[in-house]
Amino acid sequence: MKDYIHELSEQRMVRRAPDRPIDFGADRDYIFSCLKDVEHSFGLQEFPGLAPQQIPARVLIQQLIVWWRTLEPANATQQTAYARLPGTIRLIDTISAWWAERAGNAHGD
Repeated sequence: MKDYIHELSEQRMVRRAPDRPIDFGADRDYIFSCLKDVEHSFGLQEFPGLAPQQIPARVLIQQLIVWWRTLEPANATQQTAYARLPGTIRLIDTISAWWAERAGNAHGD
């Protein structure tokens, strides 16, 4: 793994994500399969004892960003899993923004 400096856009994505587990709806399987594929192909286990749906969205997006910025694929299996990270991160960010808008509208904002 390589070191990196957190970009402002990444910090904003992390802050925007709810600090609790959320329902990713129709995208749940895609998001959780990406997590599983990265963990399996790189030999990682970031959330032992937690089912994916128990992971707070903020913690999940933070970990995916760290992996995107620090992992270095060494074979085709790792490259395939790694290549899914940007789309999954953007997907979680989009869902997080939707949750934020929904919460704002519920409070009359």
